[in-house]
Amino acid sequence: MKNSIIYTLVFVALQLIVGGIVGGVWTLMGGGSDVTTTKLLVMTAACNGLAIAVFLLAKWAEVSPNWLLTKQWSVLIWAVLAAMGLVIPETWLLEHLPELPNWIENEQQMLMSNYWGYLVIGLLAPLAEEIVFRGAILRDLLTKMKPWMAIAISALLFSLVHMNPVQMPFAFLIGILLGWMYWRTGSILPSMAYHWANNSIAYILFRTYPDPDIKLIDIFKGSETHVLMAVFFSLLIFIPAVYQLHLRMKK
Repeated sequence: MKNSIIYTLVFVALQLIVGGIVGGVWTLMGGGSDVTTTKLLVMTAACNGLAIAVFLLAKWAEVSPNWLLTKQWSVLIWAVLAAMGLVIPETWLLEHLPELPNWIENEQQMLMSNYWGYLVIGLLAPLAEEIVFRGAILRDLLTKMKPWMAIAISALLFSLVHMNPVQMPFAFLIGILLGWMYWRTGSILPSMAYHWANNSIAYILFRTYPDPDIKLIDIFKGSETHVLMAVFFSLLIFIPAVYQLHLRMKK
């Protein structure tokens, strides 16, 4: 548990330190102190890139080709399908929960409105977070406690590190799912496939519907029946996908 807390604090510290350094250099170079899309892209990419480098060089996370040698390619496909199947139910549930503060809404919109934002959101963020939270933190916890306790703690840390109330509940639930994938396979690749698909879908949807206040019922032309049908059919993708993962995932 001690190592896991240290890993979490190091990850947060890297975000703060790198963000401060990039912001300071940016101001000295005449870029000003205001947050711009380019500044945010550089800052976020640097934070994630450094986190990946530190955790791999320190050998806190183990990245090995061993799982690839099992050739369980279908697991990656089912992980992506599970992510696709949860998007609409997750959005529907979020719309029906009490409204939570979204402290980084403007920053998220700035990143997603830029084509280079996909590099950070769709690629670097999933890789960095899976290396840190599954490859390092959960890996350490699994050696010290029962699997589901370890998965729950790693998911809680994963949700808290987002530091954004509106993201925390679903980050915790998805952290449970991603932790289960890691526990079953011993590899970050299945959870990374899910994480990549989840973030990529969020990016594509924002590019398609950039209005932050748009609701599912707006997308489905005011038909609550169509919204509920979309939720139902999405679950018909998500639930079988999770079941197939249960059957197919092996170390």
